[in-house]
Parts: sequence; structure tokens; C-alpha cells
Amino acid sequence: MEPKKLLVTGFMPFGGEARNPSWEAVNALPDRIGEWNLHKLLLPVEFGNAARLAIEAAKACRADAVFSVGLAAGRSAVTPELVAVNVRDASIADNAGQKFNGEPIQPDGPAAYFSTLPVRAMTAAIAAAGIPAKLSYSAGAYVCNDLLYTLLDHFSGTEMRASFVHIPLEKDLLLSDSIRALIAAIEAI
Repeated sequence: MEPKKLLVTGFMPFGGEARNPSWEAVNALPDRIGEWNLHKLLLPVEFGNAARLAIEAAKACRADAVFSVGLAAGRSAVTPELVAVNVRDASIADNAGQKFNGEPIQPDGPAAYFSTLPVRAMTAAIAAAGIPAKLSYSAGAYVCNDLLYTLLDHFSGTEMRASFVHIPLEKDLLLSDSIRALIAAIEAI
């Protein structure tokens, strides 16, 4: 059986930080996990543009699914996201200087989309690997949510599946544990 293709994305640094553990964790993943051949993509922390680049890359590599990773300060567990909501809201500007205050991502789009990958199984697999994990019901309203919502909206009604996972800051979870968590999550897909 031919391996499936998984586009795995992480983000550039933002908010004045020099590093972003989401990309560091993604970049450290092996090129193959279980039945998945991984294609890795570094995304800008920019509303709209991150999703556009991810959609283009998914089409170019003929991905079967998109697995996106972002950073969530204040969380102490790895959190697969169940829901993406149709709103852009930010306390800080993105890396292109854009700042939104409650505007919809898609003016005529549905209020929310559910992840189309098995986030409950992913959460259980991360926990079984001995890493703190919790299913999240909110991807926030920053670029992470914007990316997941746009991916789910764009690929709605197709075979393409997508999900998003937030990892904590390194002070709350070692990068090596975040990498192990992502491997466990991908194995559960």
C-alpha cells in the first residue's frame, strides 16, 4: 500500500520572540511516521496568508491530510483542537501588522467547523505516551484558528482532512516531549 501524505505545518516566531517551538517540533519530526510520509511547511504568523500557503502546499504535494501545529502560551498540556470558529480577533498584530477585532474569516461562512481528523484519539494517544494532553474546544481567534477554519472551509466536502494541535511554551513542556506528543498524535490518525 502506498504511504499517505501528511502536510505538517508550524509557525515562524511572532510577538517579538526569537523562536517558535511549534516549528522546531515540526522540523524535528522524522520524514515518515506510521503510514504517513510527512511534508513539512513553515508558515508566517499572518492572517489569511498562512492558510493560503498551507492550501497551496497541500495541493502541490497532493496531501491526504493537513496537521497544523501552533504555540499556546498559558497551556500546560498538548491540546488537539476540536473546533475552529469564524472570527478573527487579536490582542496583538500578526507579523504583517494586521490586527482584527471580531471580524469574520468568511463573511458568508458557517459559525464553526469541527476538525476532520480524530482529535479525541489523538488526545488519548498523547496521554498514553505519558505527556499531558487535553482536548481543546477553542483554537482561539488568532492566526492558529484562522488557519484551521480556512483549511476546513476550503476543503469542506472533499476527502482532505485537517486538524490543529497547540503545544505549550518550552517552560511548560520540554520540546522533546512536544515532539513525542506530535508523533503519538500522528500515529493515531
